[in-house]
Amino acid sequence: MGFETLMGDEAIALGALHAGLSAAFAYPGTPSTEIMEYFQENLGHNGGITAEWCANEKTAYESALGASYAGRRVMVSMKHVGLNVAADPFVNSALVKIKGGLVLVVADDPGMHSSQDEQDSRWYAEFARVPCFEPSDQQEAYDMTRKAFEVSEAYSCPVLVRITTRLAHSRAVVELGSQLPQNAVGKAPDRWGWTLMPHSARGLWKDLLGKYERLRAEAEAAANIEAGSAEFGVITTGLAREYYLENLPEMAEKPTWLHIGRYPMPYGKIRELCGRVKRVLVIEEGYPLVERYLRGILDQRIAIEGKETGAIPLTGELSPDNIRPALGLAARKGQACRDLALPKRPPQLCQGCPHADSFGFLKEALAEYPTHSVNSDIGCYTLGAMPPYDAIETVVEMGASVGMARGAAAAGLKPAVAVVGDSTFYHSGLTNLIDAVSHKTPMTLLVLDNETTGMTGAQPTILPGQRLKDIAVACGVDPAHVHIVNAHKKDHAQNVEIMKRELAYEGVSVVIAVRACLEAAKKARKA
Repeated sequence: MGFETLMGDEAIALGALHAGLSAAFAYPGTPSTEIMEYFQENLGHNGGITAEWCANEKTAYESALGASYAGRRVMVSMKHVGLNVAADPFVNSALVKIKGGLVLVVADDPGMHSSQDEQDSRWYAEFARVPCFEPSDQQEAYDMTRKAFEVSEAYSCPVLVRITTRLAHSRAVVELGSQLPQNAVGKAPDRWGWTLMPHSARGLWKDLLGKYERLRAEAEAAANIEAGSAEFGVITTGLAREYYLENLPEMAEKPTWLHIGRYPMPYGKIRELCGRVKRVLVIEEGYPLVERYLRGILDQRIAIEGKETGAIPLTGELSPDNIRPALGLAARKGQACRDLALPKRPPQLCQGCPHADSFGFLKEALAEYPTHSVNSDIGCYTLGAMPPYDAIETVVEMGASVGMARGAAAAGLKPAVAVVGDSTFYHSGLTNLIDAVSHKTPMTLLVLDNETTGMTGAQPTILPGQRLKDIAVACGVDPAHVHIVNAHKKDHAQNVEIMKRELAYEGVSVVIAVRACLEAAKKARKA
């Protein structure tokens, strides 16, 4: 009991600990990373809890399923694009009879501050038919996390808690609840509730549909309508509530208002609100999920406004300022800033970063090949696409570099190169390497081993880089074509020659460029 000033990520982590958490699994990804970091930094006060980084989001979710099967309360956390990786176990887990509460926290990134898209994880919850909580502030992040474990165990289903960047990384004072004990270990009693063979899955699917309607009734009971204008109604979700409330005192007439903080959507309350007004505005962070559903459940006499009509910005983060026109308020006046030509400051690699030296020897080795293909991946080395390096040509999603190089080679581009970091290789590049070996694809894999997961804050790589060569050989790469090189200027000429030989090789070759991340070394010295 008491009060603490917490980021949204920290409030979720502490809420889970106070709810009797026994295990947590994650893969680092901004803006969700601080959840696992909070667990690992505070376990000295909460003994007997497992908190582990995993190879990727799919393995993290599957580990969480095992802990739930054993009766324990477990949390798995990731960013929005990570849920794409974990979608297979997540969607299927909606059918199993969850024993220990299983809460999935997904941090979406509207505005793409550190992501390649803006996807909205509420759609995954709706698709899988699992309940979803969407806190609007740090206090609700704490409280809803505790509630999510209760709901998970009451309905024997996973629960998704969806937050966004602004809530994840901003701070507020949070009132804390009491510490609950951990669940005892004990296997789920019904193995057919966990065995998704067709004959059992059909019955579990029917059970899930029944649960979903009961969950909708709970969401109806939790939603409240605040009376106001007979002309104008507002529906908010999650963090958008705070932006609406900040503008409310300036409005001449208070709208009739409904806030949605949990899903399935409360259709009854939505119809009730819209039956009282002639025009409704939907303010929601992310995709226009609620707005689209309104068009299917309402009498079309009512005007529905939101992201799809242009009343609310369709892309980027919401803010108190950019929703004002939709609320009928004038734009806030700011101080004009004239004749101030600020220099551009594009992101760049740290001074002395080993990746810069790796790009140097790669580019020189490729200079004589006009039709080469260099496919890369998500990490600090993505900046190799920028000047002065101009070394990579594609970046799509985690692990795609290896698969795309294989496809480019099959299509006729020579030489085909994949550039991937050590952590990303373990995350989802390994299986593509197995494909390449199986089909004897003429391609070269360049693994940039900086001995850490650098882009997300220098978390430990799931396995040490020293094992990379053994893993490549175990996958079937000829040991004569697996090299470990020192990513340093003093070895540049030697590295160029090795790279040239492997680019000419008509098979799978692997070059592992090793040198520790300078920022990780600084962090280690401070620890």
